[in-house]
Amino acid sequence: MSASEPGRRPWRRRLGTRAPGRPAPAPVRLVTRLVVAQAAAAATVGLAFSRRHLPSVLITLALVVSLVLLALLVRSGTRAAWVTALGVESVFLLYGVSGFVFARYVGGTLFALVVAGTLLHPAVARAYSAVPGGAPGHQRGEVGDRRGGCVPKHSNGLATITRSKASDPRG
Repeated sequence: MSASEPGRRPWRRRLGTRAPGRPAPAPVRLVTRLVVAQAAAAATVGLAFSRRHLPSVLITLALVVSLVLLALLVRSGTRAAWVTALGVESVFLLYGVSGFVFARYVGGTLFALVVAGTLLHPAVARAYSAVPGGAPGHQRGEVGDRRGGCVPKHSNGLATITRSKASDPRG
């Protein structure tokens, strides 16, 4: 039995990784670019307005490093990366709002809002939920269909889940 026969894989790729020549979906590339732009904007604004105050410089550098690491994570296109990015952006948004309330500093609040809104868009969430060629039900429409759930195509949604055969008047 050779490695080129159908049904046999000579090596397995880790779940959630792309083939080497295959580019990431467009929404994943968009979010990656937005996070990199957010890191650049945070560095520019934070360092320009820090007034050489050491704690402000250190907080800005920590923010920029965490955003660069987040951009590297978001590039993977996995569901865990999407959840992590949404959580981190929510924390950045809350930090920015608290900075605005207490110090009248708007820093990265708007950029965090834009990135979080982009992550919540249905097309972006769908791009992060689908593993290209990985899930066995992907060809049958059971993974990340247009309704956003993991249900078969012929399903009518909640009615199919809650209705049992015994209580169905149609038989």
